[in-house]
Amino acid sequence: MVDNESWALRHVELQGPDPQPVAAAAPSKVLGIRDQREQPAMAVCQHTYGILIEGGLDGRQDTQSATEITAAEFERIWHSAREALAPEGG
Repeated sequence: MVDNESWALRHVELQGPDPQPVAAAAPSKVLGIRDQREQPAMAVCQHTYGILIEGGLDGRQDTQSATEITAAEFERIWHSAREALAPEGG
């Protein structure tokens, strides 16, 4: 999901023949933790959900691995990926 300037707001990455989530990153979550100076919590969050790339996405949508989907499909995949990547009981 991107903003009006093509900067990523949230990122989902799926891999494999039966696509499984390997990342579901959101900078707003990490920045909130960082602003509270919770370095260990930030590291856990990044390890669990991945790291969102920095910079605009212009040109990256043309890569082989990029797929355009509807907003509703993104939301479905996003929530499913976050749930799958969440630690047990978290």
